[in-house]
Amino acid sequence: MRQDFRQFSVVDPFGRSWDVDLRWIQNAISIRHADAVDCKYYISHGEEKMERVIALPHAGLGAAARRHDREISDAWCIRIAGLHLEHMLSTWEDMDKTIVTVPQADLDRHASTLAEAAAELLRKAALTR
Repeated sequence: MRQDFRQFSVVDPFGRSWDVDLRWIQNAISIRHADAVDCKYYISHGEEKMERVIALPHAGLGAAARRHDREISDAWCIRIAGLHLEHMLSTWEDMDKTIVTVPQADLDRHASTLAEAAAELLRKAALTR
C-alpha cells in the first residue's frame, strides 16, 4: 500500500497516468454547510487538469472509527479520501462529479484496508525484532 496519500499517481482504465496532489482538508461545515470532512485534490494528465473534492460524512467516519477502535484524525481522513480517489480514477467511477460524497460501504472498505495495512506493518516490525 502506498505511504504517501498527499502526492501520488494513478493509471485510469484508458492507460493514462494521472498525478494527484492534495490541496487541503477541512470541515465542510465552514465552506458548504455540510456535516463532512472535505479533502480537495488537483489531478492532472499532461495539459488536462481537474479538481475533485472527496467528502467524508462525519457520521460515517465516526461509525468506521468505532468499528476499528481508532480516533478520527486528519491523516486517517486523507488516507481514506486518497483511497477513494484512487478507486475513482482507476475505474473512472464518479469522475463526472466535482464533489463526491463517499458512501458508507466505501468508507468501511477503505477503513478496513487501512487497518489491514497497519496490522501487516506491525507484524513485519515484530518479525524484525
